[in-house]
Amino acid sequence: MFRGFLEPAYLWRHIVIWLCIVFAILPVLWIISASFDPSNTIIGQKLIPSNPSLENYRRLFNDPTHPFKRWMLNTLKVSLVTSALVVAITSLAAYSFSRFRFRGRKTGLFSILLIQMFPQMLAMVAIYLLLLWIGERFARFGLNTHGGLILVYLGGAMGVNVWLMKGYFDTIPTSLEEAATIDGATRFQCFYKVILPLSRPILVVIFFLQFIGTYSEYVLAKVLLSSNNVLTLAVGLQTFIGDQYAKRWGVFSAAAIIGSAPILILFALLQNQLVSGLTRGAVKE
Repeated sequence: MFRGFLEPAYLWRHIVIWLCIVFAILPVLWIISASFDPSNTIIGQKLIPSNPSLENYRRLFNDPTHPFKRWMLNTLKVSLVTSALVVAITSLAAYSFSRFRFRGRKTGLFSILLIQMFPQMLAMVAIYLLLLWIGERFARFGLNTHGGLILVYLGGAMGVNVWLMKGYFDTIPTSLEEAATIDGATRFQCFYKVILPLSRPILVVIFFLQFIGTYSEYVLAKVLLSSNNVLTLAVGLQTFIGDQYAKRWGVFSAAAIIGSAPILILFALLQNQLVSGLTRGAVKE
């Protein structure tokens, strides 16, 4: 056993693996250490603080100028609503492209993929002016509103997700829908009573990926939101270290640790569905 471990081909693979593990874990350990360091700075910080305390966490929850709990609620609301709407709209679009044959089908598929290749930041000015125009008519969907931010996120989430879900729908036999149709089911009943229950893994994957993307998004939220009480977590965290003479790295680290908890919890709950959802549909059978 030890002879095999000392073989060069075996040894260098393990060295690379352990280097990657250290490279990934060390920043996390450093952030955790900074959150318990009361000096509130990263200059001269040690991996194990000399006098660890919960002072940064107390500052985080007791600072009225930085409403961390409000930012967390805002982020969860925007992320959950956006993810749910993306799953609903994407499933309808992907089912149409997978099961129906209509004029412009291939053109539509490649068009949404082509548009997705250009990031939303390229259209930042147009998006800003569009929300400004919408806000004059529908105040809940204008600038500095969560409704407007959700609309923008929805517009940028369709392309890849439609292709991903279409590939999964293509692996489901059409004979199941034909049998349901013989029993008297309508096309829409075949969709939500036959296809959707069988597509739970890919629905979970798209929901999870969209949740992560929305939860951590910074640029669009920074441009479209301005009031302190409507900021998302990513924009709010930047305010802790944005001042030149009042950087709060310890509080920032504490907020980052707490802010990562929802994604870890969601991954723990959905990990069984994520594996099958990502692998099935990748190859057309």
